[in-house]
Amino acid sequence: MASLKELKDRIGSVKSTQKITKAKQMVAAAKLRKAQAAAEAARPYAERLGSVMGSLASKVSSDSAPLLLRGTGSDKRHLLVVVNTDKGLCGGLNANIVKEAKKQARALIAEGKDVSFYLVGKKGRAPLRREYPESIGAGYDTSSVRNIGFEEADAISNELIGKFESGEFDVAHLVYPTFKSALAQDPTTVQLLPVPAPETQDASDAVVEYEPDEEAILAELLPRYVKTQLFGALLEREASEQGASMTAMDNATRNAGDLIDKLTIQYNRSRQAAITTELIEIIAGAEAL
Repeated sequence: MASLKELKDRIGSVKSTQKITKAKQMVAAAKLRKAQAAAEAARPYAERLGSVMGSLASKVSSDSAPLLLRGTGSDKRHLLVVVNTDKGLCGGLNANIVKEAKKQARALIAEGKDVSFYLVGKKGRAPLRREYPESIGAGYDTSSVRNIGFEEADAISNELIGKFESGEFDVAHLVYPTFKSALAQDPTTVQLLPVPAPETQDASDAVVEYEPDEEAILAELLPRYVKTQLFGALLEREASEQGASMTAMDNATRNAGDLIDKLTIQYNRSRQAAITTELIEIIAGAEAL
């Protein structure tokens, strides 16, 4: 059985940890509102841009379409762009993203495809490198970025488009978390390159005329669409990280409180037993006299 001093030291240690988790929870809660608003504000723009892309893509032939839309003509080499966080203490968020990436990789490999990874964020590197040591290629480090923004999405997009145009891969998939609530962040996989044309367009698209022609507009719009998708994924990551961190730290704070209560009860019982033992010894000694 632990001594009274050991129990007292452990209670103090757990209380110190509880203060840290409580502070982390409050910081995440304060950041969550802004991150959630940014992620939700970006969704309508991306959806509307997607519908415009569908309208334009339906009016051009596959032969005259830009490379980013028509693709390389092959689907042998696949690139998984995995968006993880740079910091921990956010529950199972990164583990779920890595699990989704591995699931997609296994499915593609089973179909006979070549798979490689482009990693954004630090937390997904180690588990993916352990299972796919030869498939981890270049990545983008966001650990030094204080406030993630369109500049980072632009840099990532330019690098990926450059690799695609140089023929380093045929298809790119984006794996990232979608923020639902502080309790739910769903791993999502979408095709990034070549840009998939939406299956449905607005009924009014048939009467729209474009100037200049559709091919010229698509050549300018496709890179912006890729950047918008990446920017949205980064914003979703930030909101998901803060939501998952707030929930994880709240659970950790509650668990620390429960542990403190149990240790306090154990400490009081041990202290009471020690006092009782001392009283018995004093009484026994007095009776012996």
